[in-house]
Amino acid sequence: MPVSSRPNLAISAYQQIKQDIIRGVHTPGEKLLMSRLKARYELGTGPLREALSQLVGERLVTAVSQRGYRVAPMSVKELKDIYDARANLEGLVLELAIARGDDDWEADIIAKAHTLNKVIEINGPEQMLDVWDARHQSFHTAIAAGCRSPHLLQARESLFNQAERYRHLWLCQTVFSPQALEAKRHEHDELVEVILSRDAKGAGELVRAHLMTPVPLITALLESQAG
Repeated sequence: MPVSSRPNLAISAYQQIKQDIIRGVHTPGEKLLMSRLKARYELGTGPLREALSQLVGERLVTAVSQRGYRVAPMSVKELKDIYDARANLEGLVLELAIARGDDDWEADIIAKAHTLNKVIEINGPEQMLDVWDARHQSFHTAIAAGCRSPHLLQARESLFNQAERYRHLWLCQTVFSPQALEAKRHEHDELVEVILSRDAKGAGELVRAHLMTPVPLITALLESQAG
């Protein structure tokens, strides 16, 4: 195998395993047996180990000394800690963005909000989930970009990655519920309005509350699964 193809295989393995962990194909605590991974993803041991090492860094997988890898556990305690950290960081990032963002920043937020509100079901529920989630991420990323701090944005991305399994539980409940989706649209419109008014304190408080709204729902889902 050419050496140049190894990074591409590792990236493919990483993307596929990560998606399967987020969507619950590999469940919390499950042992990730190399033989099963090789059969499922049709990849060799090298790329799979590279992918698993990267997922350990993202706290989606845990390495067991001399005994391979397991999917990282999920808990209400971790959920609340991750979301609290995300909400507080997002509030800080938004306050800085309002202080530093220009007219192009405002225009990008308006465009992303419009695109998000235009999501309709086209080819089934799975595509609806993927499209809405991608546009939702783009909307919040556009808001955060105004802070102009690569280090803060990197920290924000790290927390987002750690929250993805929990977010997926919430997304499935939200995107497939017209009432929940309409409530989110209202929250997003309110957020855009306060951002454009350049009310840094109000916007910071609003985005923190916005990011914490999924926590009770995800908590109930985790508790029902545990029961």
